[in-house]
Amino acid sequence: MFARAFRVRANTSIKGSDRRKLRSDVAAAFPSLSTEQVAELVPNKEELNVIKIYSHKGEAITVYMNHRNPILFEAEKVLYPTVYTLWVYPDLLPAFATWPPVLQKLAGGADLMLPGVVVPPSGLPQVTRGTLCAVTLLGNRAPVAVGVATMSTEEMLAAGMKGKGFAVLHTHLDHLWEYGDKSSPPTLAPLVTDSAAMESAGDEEELQGKEPGSSCSPEPEQHVDIRDLSLRDRDTCAEVLGKEELHENRAAEPAEDASTQEQQEAEDSRTPQEQMDALFHQCFFHALKCRVKKSDLPLLTSTFLGSHMVSCCPAGKQLDIKKSSYKKFSKFLQCMQQQRILQVKELSKGVESIVDVDWKHPDIKAFAVPEGFSSASAAQDSKSEEREHVYHAPEIIPLYGVSTKMIPLFQESGHRKGSILSSSEVRNIIINYVKSNELVDETNKNFVKVNAILCDCLLDKSEQDEISHLKWDELLSRCLERLQPLHQVTFSGQEPVVRKGNIEPIDISIAQRSSNKKVTIIKNLELYGLDPQCVANTLQQKVQASATISPAPGTKDRVQVQIQGNQIHHLAKMLLEEYQLPRKYIQGLDKAPKLGRRK
Repeated sequence: MFARAFRVRANTSIKGSDRRKLRSDVAAAFPSLSTEQVAELVPNKEELNVIKIYSHKGEAITVYMNHRNPILFEAEKVLYPTVYTLWVYPDLLPAFATWPPVLQKLAGGADLMLPGVVVPPSGLPQVTRGTLCAVTLLGNRAPVAVGVATMSTEEMLAAGMKGKGFAVLHTHLDHLWEYGDKSSPPTLAPLVTDSAAMESAGDEEELQGKEPGSSCSPEPEQHVDIRDLSLRDRDTCAEVLGKEELHENRAAEPAEDASTQEQQEAEDSRTPQEQMDALFHQCFFHALKCRVKKSDLPLLTSTFLGSHMVSCCPAGKQLDIKKSSYKKFSKFLQCMQQQRILQVKELSKGVESIVDVDWKHPDIKAFAVPEGFSSASAAQDSKSEEREHVYHAPEIIPLYGVSTKMIPLFQESGHRKGSILSSSEVRNIIINYVKSNELVDETNKNFVKVNAILCDCLLDKSEQDEISHLKWDELLSRCLERLQPLHQVTFSGQEPVVRKGNIEPIDISIAQRSSNKKVTIIKNLELYGLDPQCVANTLQQKVQASATISPAPGTKDRVQVQIQGNQIHHLAKMLLEEYQLPRKYIQGLDKAPKLGRRK
């Protein structure tokens, strides 16, 4: 319901009589709340506002705010608690647990499917179809979503825990949560039954033969991400098992061979997705511990993945974010940021950079470099990887958004204001519109008759009385000119990003400094996934001239590279030949110095 942005229509304060009615409605909707708890939720004197909003589907929703946080929302005369309220009263609704990676799917608008529900040994809560329920993450009793059961508990079990279990209405990380203070869920200790479920789930995932006395979980006081914890613990358990079985069953075999075989068995017991998650965690901590220095920051996330993490990947394995539970590298980094390991910022629109790393973080300090990676070879590999790493130019596709004036022309094909189309889609829509309305000129099929809609959408007022026909090419060009320009940028290994307007080209200019010295200035490198510092270092080595980085004037978070002399020839060769960037995205190559004739 709130996976997409909503529109706020009204914001008013709730008066005394309305508060009493709301308090009465809350007590009726949630009978498990005591009178004191209802009074605490809907206070008498504190500021309490009501907001009227419309969801992206046009649904009218009432949201009640307290302490700047949404506490309740009402849709079709039914009251629902928000996650902020459920964090204070976690037992308000029957709760069903799921795995941490599922939260991102729910926040994106997905419903909770039964295969994603964790069944504890004590059994599922007894609910009927239509019951309002909370969704928690395994290991934490704090709810992260609110939904309605689409079937009863008996029906869920009878269906073999397959199919859709809950229609999700609101989640942590959705737009309603963002309307509050954006706080994170508290860490609430699981009940005894939940703890048993966690142990049971852990037992199923671990290898057979583990001794009852051995423990692979961290201390209870540590609040570690459950997903990361389980992956690390499985690796630890695998090592313990390897040593024990080596001692008991394989005393005659070399220790190195036994350990390798046990580690392989541990990996085979996990799903491919879990193995990829573990590989990403290993390469992530390895790169931060051995490859990245403070002087490298800010560091483009694409450079961090392509130059540093890939170089830490063991032989015979390959990082593939699509095969992990994160699906996007940005989601993986967001998870690491929530654990306060690093900080990521969008220094330019659509291009993220790592701006800070906590090298004193316990997870980084505790990480052990895998065997076969010595510190000396790591440094050497890092340098060779930087030299050998091939920059992949982003794929840039021009797109078009339907503007208000063009709605009549596109609504017949089912598109509304803001619909995003490619040039080929626009072309097909226009061709179909012309043919379906029989606008092709009978005497000359190269021309199209201008009807009332084409006249209003494509012609200026001064042209409307003069032009009755348009050529096909002119018809299409006029249409593209009147649509909102957009563009889609896809960097290697990342999801496409759609931005407004046309992409700014890499701008190269020549400036004159004191003593008649010239410098070459390069801007907008970040938009194309190029690290300005790397470009400056490469140019400096190529031309043996001083290069510096400074904030770009007139921009908020971009930088520019400045290098002594007119270096456009070297820059053109690097951008066009080495980086394979199309010439149309580079501005200023014509300012290169003219070369004299060689005799």
